[in-house]
Amino acid sequence: MGQVRVGMTFSQAAKASTTKLVGDAPNNNCYYVKPEGEPKNLGFMVTEGRISRVDVWRDGKITTLKGAKIGDTEARIKSLYPGQIKVTPHKYVQGGHYLTLIPKDRADQNYRVVFETDGKRVTQFRSGKLPEVEFVEGCS
Repeated sequence: MGQVRVGMTFSQAAKASTTKLVGDAPNNNCYYVKPEGEPKNLGFMVTEGRISRVDVWRDGKITTLKGAKIGDTEARIKSLYPGQIKVTPHKYVQGGHYLTLIPKDRADQNYRVVFETDGKRVTQFRSGKLPEVEFVEGCS
């Protein structure tokens, strides 16, 4: 959204955002902020004062750089990122999966994109740095 990037401080992200960021009260551990207006189903996780991940929930219009989005099939995700997807069982959804994109570029080795599925289609996804991007329950 705008020029917000993982690694920015919250104040840098607030300046780079195309809309005001609102949300949980800041703390030193973990909290979420989101755009005040649109898009509604997008959240930024903030840890240690910096943006550490971006979550997309129930919004089929928001895509990755390669066009992956909510509603895509597991096969489409694998075809967009050949040889880069690690499949693991979903912690809460029977038959669901986490499709984790592991970047090829050494400069990006501390980052991931995690697509959650119901076993057939993407239901939500998130991107960010390790370890936060792999927190199944967000800040909980």
